[in-house]
Amino acid sequence: MSVRTTPASADHVEHVPHIDSVDYVEDVSPGRGCLPPRAWYASSDAPALSLNGRWRFRLSATADAEDHSFAEPGYDATGWPEITVPGHWVLQGHGAPIYTNHLYPFPVDPPRVPTENPTGDHLHVFDLPADWPADGGAVLRFEGVESCARVWLNGTELGEFKGSRLPHEFAVGRLLRTADNVLAVRVHQWSAGSYLEDQDQWWLPGIFRDVTLLHRPEGAAGDFFVHASYDHTSGAGTLRVDSEVPGRITVPELGVDIAAGEPVTVPVEPWTAETPRLYEGVLATPGERVPLRIGFRTVIVEDGLIKVNGRPVLFKGVNRHEWHPERGRALDTATMREDVLLMKRHNINAVRTSHYPPHPAFLDLCDEYGLWVIDECDLETHGFTEQAWRDNPVDDDRWTPALLDRAARMVERDKNHPSVVVWSLGNEAGTGRGLTAMAEWIRGRDGSRLIHYEGDSDCRDTDVYSRMYAFHDEVEKIGRGLDGGTRKRRRLPFVLCEYAHAMGNGPGGLADYQRLFETYERLQGGFVWEWIDHGIRHPRFGYAYGGDFGEELHDGNFVCDGLVLPDRRPSPGLAEYRKVIEPVRIDGDGGDGTVRVTNRHDFADLSWLAFEWSYQVDGETAGTGQLSVPPLAPGGSAEVKLPPRPADAPAGAETRWTVRAVTAEATAWAPRGHVVAWGQVPVTGRVAPSPAAGARPAVREGRLSLGPASFDARTGALRAVGGVAVSGLRLDVWRAPTDNDNGAPWQPDARYGLLWRELGLHRMRHRLDGVEVGDEALTVRTRVAPAAADIGLRTAYRWTSDGDRVQLTVSVTPEGDWRLPLPRLGIRFGLAAAQEVTWFGGGPGEAYPDSRAASMTGRWRSTVDDLQTPYVRPQENGARADVRWAELGGLRVEGDPAFWFSARRWTNEQLDAAGHLSDLTPGDTVWVNLDHGQMGLGSQSCGPGALPRYHLRAEPAVFSFLFEATG
Repeated sequence: MSVRTTPASADHVEHVPHIDSVDYVEDVSPGRGCLPPRAWYASSDAPALSLNGRWRFRLSATADAEDHSFAEPGYDATGWPEITVPGHWVLQGHGAPIYTNHLYPFPVDPPRVPTENPTGDHLHVFDLPADWPADGGAVLRFEGVESCARVWLNGTELGEFKGSRLPHEFAVGRLLRTADNVLAVRVHQWSAGSYLEDQDQWWLPGIFRDVTLLHRPEGAAGDFFVHASYDHTSGAGTLRVDSEVPGRITVPELGVDIAAGEPVTVPVEPWTAETPRLYEGVLATPGERVPLRIGFRTVIVEDGLIKVNGRPVLFKGVNRHEWHPERGRALDTATMREDVLLMKRHNINAVRTSHYPPHPAFLDLCDEYGLWVIDECDLETHGFTEQAWRDNPVDDDRWTPALLDRAARMVERDKNHPSVVVWSLGNEAGTGRGLTAMAEWIRGRDGSRLIHYEGDSDCRDTDVYSRMYAFHDEVEKIGRGLDGGTRKRRRLPFVLCEYAHAMGNGPGGLADYQRLFETYERLQGGFVWEWIDHGIRHPRFGYAYGGDFGEELHDGNFVCDGLVLPDRRPSPGLAEYRKVIEPVRIDGDGGDGTVRVTNRHDFADLSWLAFEWSYQVDGETAGTGQLSVPPLAPGGSAEVKLPPRPADAPAGAETRWTVRAVTAEATAWAPRGHVVAWGQVPVTGRVAPSPAAGARPAVREGRLSLGPASFDARTGALRAVGGVAVSGLRLDVWRAPTDNDNGAPWQPDARYGLLWRELGLHRMRHRLDGVEVGDEALTVRTRVAPAAADIGLRTAYRWTSDGDRVQLTVSVTPEGDWRLPLPRLGIRFGLAAAQEVTWFGGGPGEAYPDSRAASMTGRWRSTVDDLQTPYVRPQENGARADVRWAELGGLRVEGDPAFWFSARRWTNEQLDAAGHLSDLTPGDTVWVNLDHGQMGLGSQSCGPGALPRYHLRAEPAVFSFLFEATG
């Protein structure tokens, strides 16, 4: 039985003659001399030699600047510098990286590329180990080289290839020597293949994945295909392993011992992302033993839904580019494992490998720890949108062999991973015959998985209706089946392959999307864009982004759009996503002494979790304990009785229950006690402060005193509370626009950051209209307005005191035609020597109106510096929600109603002016914002803006703050 169908374009040519021209660089074919693609496996009992390490390197400005004499044995390269392989030469001091989102950084004239084509000659000399077998053959394997490579071994040319994120192998057995083997690789940054690799990413040439020499003994395993399906009605799995070389398959735990190609059906536990059950097996051929990790599962579309093992799945996913802030796309296994563990600990269950197959070891980790995978082909031609897709390679038959080669190299390499449930043809490559050819080839090779491609709007070639950045209202229409489209499309499941653009502060609106996913069965979730900020560590900027390397054409910090910062610190957006997608829902009415627990898993019951309660009085924990929750099946719900309240709360105290679902025992990805989900249930509400006004204002030596506060008698400006100096207290409406505030060019009417600036909200003028001293109050009347506009905010500050505390009531009345929402509305003032902050309200991290699900009410403590979120491009950050009171710098502030709190060592204007974190210099003053309201975030840097209900409208408002010195 044949186990591989290789496209005609990937003919096997073991060795090719020398050629002096560089015509191959602009050849649309995938290359010459490579072996057919095959299944990847991490190890076997056949020897392997890693060729990773330090290589000699020479950089040329053009593809033809040097001849190939460097590939000859005896060539003296001792004067060449060294670089690390895997690696990118532009990140090792040779040239510079380039960032573009979709524009090609060279003229669009396919398949031609510029004469200025940085070309890196790589040399590596190696010896065979002393125990390297003398018999059999050998294969030289490259896991990834960008973008075109020509290879020689010991002076013999092996061939050349394109397809940067795909494996290529050469047969080299007869060329090997026991010592001083010379491996020469010429890598061109630009090639015809670059037209197929216009993904939103840094352009980073080099040998960036592993290079390995594999011994191939006589009778070694060649290609093999593990078919492991699961019948959910009987609980049986059927295993068949098709092997290019005859052999036997053993799975001791299942008592399986069969010949390759022979099926067997046995009772098994199925593989899912929640329960990633793997069975250890072995494929034994006459010359080699290959370990197998077998996961039984079946993926189909049935009743218009994606079902795995008979049950619909809900993708709670992320798009993942491969990235490291120092090594680029050259990742080691430890970094890949760190990604997977972070995902699992944040309740993520799915990954789309945007926009190319990842390092194969990543898929091993997905198998092991449990993640659904959409495996995406190394294909994007996005730049052709600039010419209305004219000359697009995917609709040009000359390029079809290259497209088929890329599809085959993905499928053949990754076909034995149970985590891979969907093949994706690529991303943003328009439409055309080449994509149809890819889909047909994949279906003919592997009918056990679904096919995805977002650009196929009619779903002619695909099994899933996919969109990116559809707004909430459109997603709801799709969920209700009111979206129209072809008959086939209306019957298919819907997935948002990209949504909630996580650029800078955001994304907002995650909870609103999740409510839709959980309401309408057809909506089977989505994948947040994206996992990690692609900042490059830089001695001047901290982290660099597009334009920081002198690029003539770039897309700025659009490359920093991840849920984790470049150093893999989780952002507030990831904390929000974790909460929104948590697999256990905990809510209810604490007043009746019960809490409702709902299992939102697709497959797992709750037996693996323990539940803990705590009872808070004014944010302080007054009691803790265990809560007995039944092991609910997926979709099950139960009302669970809470224990008696631990103690009587003081009159007027705010009380609530907090219930956490934690791991009962350590798992492969988290320790015992790891919090998986939590919920808070209020019991008694807050009583707002209402001090009686008793103290009288008094004027003395140009100062006006009122209780513990002193003011400038002429302007009414607050100077101190008790012994705490206060400066610059006034109404504030400006925030340093977030990336999502600034929005995307295709939504000009809602790019509020730019519109706010155009209106002048960043330079508001404060006119003093009057200072009124009454028997019990000081009232300061002002008008706050932007220059050159006839709109304003009539603002009154009314101060009263009970003798020990001073209360400020702010009244704001808009004047004129305010057509824009406000960035924020509140007061700002400066304090000296503020270091520590304690507050009662939402925490521990930042929150905004449409990104506050992860904000847990309690008492929190932080330094001022730790309140900040270090987004790669500085912008509004660090607000804490629902704050009842906060203490810092010897001052206590209590609000009515609860307020948004932030504090930083620079002004909003300084934050706005900064392009990098290195531009921010802490000052002696801590600037505090107490906000009555904040504008939502949305994700309009590429997706929808904040929903209207999260807009901060310019309308009459009254809010108050009570100040008290604590020193």
